Amino acid sequence: LGPTFVKLGQVLASRPDMLPPEWIEEFRKLHTHVTAVPFAEIRSQLEEDLGMRVSEAFTEFVEQPLAAGSIAQVHRARLMSGVAVAVKVRRPEIRAKVIADLRLLQRLADLLESEVSDLRRFRPRKVVRHFARTMRAELDLLIEAKNLQAVAHNLSDNDEIVLPEVVPRFTRERLLVMTLLEGEHVEAWLQHQARPGPATRSVARIGADAVLKMVLVDGLYHADPHPGNVLVLSGARVGLVDFGMVGRLSDTRRREFAALMIAIAERDEEAVTDVLLDWSDGGQVDVEQLTQDAQALLDRFQGVVLRDLDVTALLADIAEIVRENNLAFPADVSMLIKVFVSLEDLGRRLDPEFDMSAHLEPLARIMIRRLHSPWVLLRRGIRDSARVLAGLPHDIKSLVARARRGGMKLELDLERLDHFGRQLDRSANRITFGMVTAALIVGTSIAMTIDGGPTLWGLPAIGLLGFLSSALLGLGLLWSVLRSGRGR
Repeated sequence: LGPTFVKLGQVLASRPDMLPPEWIEEFRKLHTHVTAVPFAEIRSQLEEDLGMRVSEAFTEFVEQPLAAGSIAQVHRARLMSGVAVAVKVRRPEIRAKVIADLRLLQRLADLLESEVSDLRRFRPRKVVRHFARTMRAELDLLIEAKNLQAVAHNLSDNDEIVLPEVVPRFTRERLLVMTLLEGEHVEAWLQHQARPGPATRSVARIGADAVLKMVLVDGLYHADPHPGNVLVLSGARVGLVDFGMVGRLSDTRRREFAALMIAIAERDEEAVTDVLLDWSDGGQVDVEQLTQDAQALLDRFQGVVLRDLDVTALLADIAEIVRENNLAFPADVSMLIKVFVSLEDLGRRLDPEFDMSAHLEPLARIMIRRLHSPWVLLRRGIRDSARVLAGLPHDIKSLVARARRGGMKLELDLERLDHFGRQLDRSANRITFGMVTAALIVGTSIAMTIDGGPTLWGLPAIGLLGFLSSALLGLGLLWSVLRSGRGR
């Protein structure tokens, strides 16, 4: 398998709403085993992006890579100013290979969605489109540089967490130069510790607090916090590297996440159901069954306060509910679940007593206060109203244009249409019957005033015949009305 397909497998490993646990476990074992590109093959591309020879940009450049991935590889170097830097160079020709793989994946997704009905609820086309956006973003190192700078700004008040600084002068689409973090990868560092203790607990705390702040407070976070991207630095600090994959969590999604935690704390199964329906990416759903599953979820966590909540177990149970109800998570929720699982796994390797909920609670409260304050609610209401009013002229114009083109269609789905037709016919007949009867009465009344002609009991015979006919017709109409009333 090429790097694109291996990365897709790793993405699927973060979709417990789509795949059963045994499949997830197998996909998590996928890794890209990449051989570094010899420096001789990347020198010309590197110098083209630098705009000068390597020796003119750096006083020192180590040709053996520090790390090699499927998209790029990283070399150690030193700027003319003496600053140690990491030079990330995109692999030559990798863009063309990835684009070709993505086209193949798109055709496969089209086939699956059109031909395999059981997979339509997962929206393969949408999954591949999101994956393609992620891959294209990873190919552009300028995007990674912007992500790194944005996250660094958000964490600038935290002295315990360190991120590389971008060197803009030498950063391009195929090249990213940043300060080198001198530290040890967390797994290697952990092997040097005799046993878990204050130092390992401190690293777990710093890492968890930083990632959870990115997620819950900032809405922009490192989406791949595995041990290879976490460094232990001197001075009891933690470093994060490789911001090629970042996640974004909108205010709306964070409000939903806050609502879910509040609903669990208050044991409100209907509120839990509402959040799951908001999270679920389309599909037909039995709301009553989903509500029952939400109640069962609350029963499993009965009596558990937020501080003691097992977040990973909760998310796993939610994913199972979504999967069993033939629903699917949107991509940003799936990525969030992956980050929480990775974070808790790393935390427990550093500290067997690591409890992510203890780190989650204070940040969750900050998020809830920030997103549900009266000022924020007022501002959101004004913004939404302004958006609706601003779009109203355009919507009306579009509606009128469609009507002029004959593009307006009115679709009616009437049940028991035959019964409705019979009732209409019966009513029309009665109206006609009544009008004829009324006409006979009026005509007979006129005939009774005319002198001459045969008489009966001293009255005009034609008038008497008319009154008799009118009476019979009136009685028939009355009988029809009374009978239809009893039949209802």
